[in-house]
Amino acid sequence: MKKSLGALPAVFPMPVLMIGTYDENGKVDVMNAAWGMISDMDQITLFLGGDRKTVSNMHKTGAFTVALADHAHMKEADFFGIASGNKMEDKFERTGLTAVKSERVNAPVIEEFPLTMECEFVEEVNSETLHCYVGKIVNVLADEAVLDETGKVRPSKLNAILFDQFRNGYYTIGERVGKAWNAGAGLYKGEE
Repeated sequence: MKKSLGALPAVFPMPVLMIGTYDENGKVDVMNAAWGMISDMDQITLFLGGDRKTVSNMHKTGAFTVALADHAHMKEADFFGIASGNKMEDKFERTGLTAVKSERVNAPVIEEFPLTMECEFVEEVNSETLHCYVGKIVNVLADEAVLDETGKVRPSKLNAILFDQFRNGYYTIGERVGKAWNAGAGLYKGEE
């Protein structure tokens, strides 16, 4: 029997995305966002409040990076979600993390996070019910330690953390349990 829980954001898991930008003076700003997703093969869409320093920076520089937070840097990733760049001048510096300028876009790459998407800011979409920011992924950077022998990212090596909106928790990715576009192929073919 199912129990009614009311209206709540009931999608699990959610990514823990580190969105990196520069302000007009070249100062690094990073925020934690769980409400974002791949929206095309070379596109990411972020659902963010418009009053964020990160949003202001994206408009000014035309670029941002998105890194996947990992378990080793969970404390810093969580801090980026607690602290506001609008209120804390030394937000990034407090973490002790290292930022280098992307070679492809005007945004920082945080060296400690194992996978980073370098993005050009494409558009802001506003309607009565939707507020989001779209970026074109121009490149993905991955630490060699998270790649398999064929040069592809192995999710189990990322040790990426996931956000749980039900209990405000972080989790790591488990083992692979099936192959996409294959696990249900028998049903498609009418087999059991």
